[in-house]
Amino acid sequence: MRLGTSGLILGAVALVSGLTAHAWADGVPPFKGNDTGGIIAWSYAQQTDARQLASDHCAQYGKVVKPLAVQPYYGGYISFACIWRPTVVYPGAISVKG
Repeated sequence: MRLGTSGLILGAVALVSGLTAHAWADGVPPFKGNDTGGIIAWSYAQQTDARQLASDHCAQYGKVVKPLAVQPYYGGYISFACIWRPTVVYPGAISVKG
């Protein structure tokens, strides 16, 4: 049996897409975020203090947490935003009045 060029290319594409799909299926972290907010997997939130995790994350950027949504089932997420609140007094902050 002879395999043509198009068959070889099709086989290579199928192999690469299969490997990529597998990497995405295993590579989803239970917690992910940046300076604007993040998500926490519901299953992970059952094992940890999700509020403290979100608060610590936003504090890295000098922001506070604003809860957005909760999907309370397996495969669901808790989402939150990190917002800037200049009226919030941070412990250890120095107030300068002019």
